This record gives sequence, C-alpha cells and structure tokens, in this order.
Amino acid sequence: MGADQTPTAEGHLVPDVLRPGLALVLVGTAPSRISAAARAYYANPVNKFWRTLHEAGLTPRQLSPQEYPQVLDYGIGLTDVAKRHSGVDAALPGEAWQPDELRAKLRTYRPQIVAFTSKRGAAETLGLPTGRLPYGPQDTALEGAEVWVLPSTSPLGHNYFQLGPWQALGARVAEVREKLSER
Repeated sequence: MGADQTPTAEGHLVPDVLRPGLALVLVGTAPSRISAAARAYYANPVNKFWRTLHEAGLTPRQLSPQEYPQVLDYGIGLTDVAKRHSGVDAALPGEAWQPDELRAKLRTYRPQIVAFTSKRGAAETLGLPTGRLPYGPQDTALEGAEVWVLPSTSPLGHNYFQLGPWQALGARVAEVREKLSER
C-alpha cells in the first residue's frame, strides 16, 4: 500500500457500495493501483468495466469511475475479495484474500446475484481452481445468492474478454429487478 492510498476506517482502499435489497453485487479481486490512488472502482482509463456495464444493460448510461456510488440507483453493489490490498492478482499476498469477510457481507446484505468480475476472485472465494469455473452462471449458491463468473474487464485480461457473459448477466438481472419490483 503506497503513501497515496489511505484506507477507510475499515481498512479498505475503496469503500464498499452495499445495502440490503440489491439485485446484484459485483465482486472484484482487489483495486488496481490506479483505482486505489483514485479511491474509485475500475478507475484505469483502459479498463472496460464501466463501458461493459452499460453495454450489458446493467446501467442506462456509462458511468465514470468517480460516479461509482450511483450503481446503487440501479440495484447494484460493489465490493472486492481483497479490500485491503491493491495491484494485480498474481502479486497479491495470500493474506490479501478475505473470502470469509465477503461471505459475511453477503449474509448481511442478501443480494439476489453475486457476480465475480474475474475467475481469480471466484476461485479464492469458492475454493475451486479457475479451470473449473466457466464464465456465466455457476451450479452453486453463495450465502443464498445465485453465483456468476465474468470475464475480467482489466487491460491485463484483454485477450480473454468476452461481452457475451456480461450481456447474459444483464438479461438475468433485468428478470430479477422485475421480480423485486413486484414485491
């Protein structure tokens, strides 16, 4: 953690965006160094995250990284598996991963869907090798929530990125939002 990366009171480099009743919580691995310095999710200008949310129909317009708290307006939350570290997944120390902390948040907030924005975050949380995690919906639930694994929008994963799983998630979230609005 660099000198420009002052953590929140909880020790997080970028604060959680969570509340009860969400249709979807997107779970990253850890903030990039750029995101930690900006104190905003997916702040690297070449990260496709915000454009992808819009293209997948999850937000009605493309938000900027600094507008990240506004995802709550669309029934979406944001968090990470490694909240107290920044950098690329491969460089994170073993103690960076806090799947139990993530599970506790999911028990507290009870989202309908949890979607990991990379295979590594899902693998660290679910205790499965990345090779056993296809993109899309998974056969397992996590603290009562439907689980999805998505291709990373990070510039490091550019060659593996696919919009299709994100669009499928967008369609599924639209169904969930419809059900939630009927309650």
